[in-house]
Amino acid sequence: MILVALLLSIWTPATQCVAIDGDTLRCSEIGRVRLLGIDAPEMPGHCRKGRACVPGNPHKSKANLAKLIRGGVTIAPFTRDRYGRTVAQVYSGGRNVACEQLRAGAARYVAKWDSGRRLTRECGAAN
Repeated sequence: MILVALLLSIWTPATQCVAIDGDTLRCSEIGRVRLLGIDAPEMPGHCRKGRACVPGNPHKSKANLAKLIRGGVTIAPFTRDRYGRTVAQVYSGGRNVACEQLRAGAARYVAKWDSGRRLTRECGAAN
């Protein structure tokens, strides 16, 4: 019972978020939020030199994420990454947004970014 209360207390409802790209949000309450376990195509000019960036259309990936979060989101944070973003599982309308990005082909699964294989368990066949 105490564990359930603790877990629920770390979930953050965030109603004002916008998609920065296909795997990152900017939320007024907590700043930049990186979706756990996925990588999406980078917006033009954002793929760092020497990095193998995800192929695909970054504008479609961003648009899909924006559509998914339209009704507001709930954020389950796990950590911060080296860029200061909150790494989290994000839910909208009862759905895991990262799983939906995978199902839409708007991102790819990255196992080393899936803390505790949470996304693998939740998405099932999506990744």
